[in-house]
Amino acid sequence: MREECLWLKTSKEEKSTYATLEGKITSDVCVIGGGITGLSTALHLAEGNTSTVVIDSDSIPTGGSGANVGYVNAGLWLPPLDIVKLLGDSDGERINNLLGNAPSEVFKLIDRYDIQCDDTRTGSLHMAHSASGMKDLERRYEQFQQRGAPVELLQGQKSTEATGSSHIHGALLDRRAGTINPAAYTRGLARAAESEGAKLYTHTPAIRIDRKGDKWEVETPKGRIHCDRIVLATNAYTEEDWNAVKEHFFPGYYCQVASAPLGEAAKHILPGRQGAWDTRTVLSSIRRDVEGRLMLGTLGRGETKPRAFIRAWANRMQRIYYPELDKVEWEYTWTGRMAFTPDHMLRLFSPAQGILAVAGYNGRGVTTGTVVGKGFAKLIHENSDEGLPLPIRHSKPVSAIRARSFAYENGFTLYHAGQCLRIMT
Repeated sequence: MREECLWLKTSKEEKSTYATLEGKITSDVCVIGGGITGLSTALHLAEGNTSTVVIDSDSIPTGGSGANVGYVNAGLWLPPLDIVKLLGDSDGERINNLLGNAPSEVFKLIDRYDIQCDDTRTGSLHMAHSASGMKDLERRYEQFQQRGAPVELLQGQKSTEATGSSHIHGALLDRRAGTINPAAYTRGLARAAESEGAKLYTHTPAIRIDRKGDKWEVETPKGRIHCDRIVLATNAYTEEDWNAVKEHFFPGYYCQVASAPLGEAAKHILPGRQGAWDTRTVLSSIRRDVEGRLMLGTLGRGETKPRAFIRAWANRMQRIYYPELDKVEWEYTWTGRMAFTPDHMLRLFSPAQGILAVAGYNGRGVTTGTVVGKGFAKLIHENSDEGLPLPIRHSKPVSAIRARSFAYENGFTLYHAGQCLRIMT
């Protein structure tokens, strides 16, 4: 088992080489961060004939946009009624409606620009690992049904056929959702943005931003960008102290493993190739890729743990759900970073006049990032934030960032150790 992101290796969208910025350039907008949010912003701005520059400190993709699970999910992790209770009727229903339709926004871009990302549009499966987990799914099902969402609660033979496992209590099928190769999707967004006229520069970190009269200046190691607006789209991979995004989330991690192609032995597992995850306190994700690999994932940092620990966890989860399989050979493992917030809600804010920022997708970056990028472009073009999941408003910095991140990671590690030792099922 080697540490390598499978999505980069199997992407049908080829890796593109972009220049490193040198010298001074001028643009209407500078987008800092070349992930899904930044590229969606740039693409939609360029479609509206707004000159846009995207800079990224590494290649495209490097961070979570290429290393995530690749689920095109509707809504947030929180069920819709919980969101309304947290945000109030106006904002709650706004985010439920906009992100409930988010998968269609992803699929529209895939179709419009012929992005080769092995997408499926057969839904998602939320699996109940216990009786209490089934009660949670029943509650979610009722809330989704009240809003007219195309969901179905599967039990018995229907559940077994859809998931390939008879070791669960049922599953909630959400037909709005799907899956992608996220690295390929991100590369496709970059290709699309460039084709519309956006300029992309990689290995070009922003080291400082300053106000210069009525313009902003973004300084990089070898160049400068003069622009009217800045979009901070760095999210979980924000490193620089000057970047206000860093104060509005605490980092978490998600580790994945992928098997060798399993062939006929695993054709019963998720035959519709839906993305699946369970109702455990520390969730596990399950999916199969286009080549028939079994892919498992969970919260926590993989690269800091011994391979034997990761393999033991993966074997344990495989035996819980699919004990009929022979010994599985795990070929790849990789970890991506996530941006958490204490209330599990994203933050949309303006740290200074002419700057837009977002933080805290809490594991829903593919759909939320795509929609936020489109919404940022609408705000810049039309001075309207109606396309954003929430209004732009003041965001209070997250407190005790290091302590929160440390507590989450240690909690995940202990939980997984308990699973390996069969203390926790």
